[in-house]
Amino acid sequence: MSGETTAWTARVITLFPSAFPGVLGESLTGKALHDGLWRLETIDLRNFGIGRHRNVDDTPAGGGAGMVLRADVLGPAIEAAQADSLAAPLIYLSPRGRPMDQALMRDLAAGPGVTLICGRFEGVDERVLQHYDVQEVSLGDFVLTGGEIAAQALIDATVRLLPDVLGNADSAVNESFDADLLEHPHYTRPAEWQGRPIPEVLMSGHHGRIAEWRQQQAEAITRTRRPDLWARHIARNAPDKA
Repeated sequence: MSGETTAWTARVITLFPSAFPGVLGESLTGKALHDGLWRLETIDLRNFGIGRHRNVDDTPAGGGAGMVLRADVLGPAIEAAQADSLAAPLIYLSPRGRPMDQALMRDLAAGPGVTLICGRFEGVDERVLQHYDVQEVSLGDFVLTGGEIAAQALIDATVRLLPDVLGNADSAVNESFDADLLEHPHYTRPAEWQGRPIPEVLMSGHHGRIAEWRQQQAEAITRTRRPDLWARHIARNAPDKA
């Protein structure tokens, strides 16, 4: 294996390894996986369970509803996942984590890969997160039954940024969240549908006017739908006050 280039690798610690690759095995991400542009490994948490029944959880200390994944189960699973890791970030999919965004995906795509922990039940023992300096990342302000869907979303959003995954490299340029703007509208044939024509400027063949229209549309949509992004865009592009 020495001297061999290692593909970007996603390692997923989960109680449901059969959930993968799931949708990641379809379309462009699936083709890229088949072609070796990235790798997917699942670590079955149940294999690290305690006792004859492979128990992975226990009741919360201090009482309360639900169950918590045990530190003495998750810890060995993390160490097994990272045994040959190339300093890949360790992320726990959690509703209390930092929101996923395009900047995070770019950072992950620039590295060797990622190790993801898919929680279940009430969550994981806090000591695991502290001991392994785990980064918590959230898909959104809502609660899922487990981290597998969030893990697939993160992997999909990252893999598409890897070299040669998208058929056209320009597809990852000037899309939503670049420069803190949402993407402009898209149209294709037929030229008119249900009485709605494609905007004339897009049929003009004038690339300068088309680029200007798309920029204006992106700004207008962002200003209306995501004032938080719009404020960040304005701040980022403000003249230097120094």
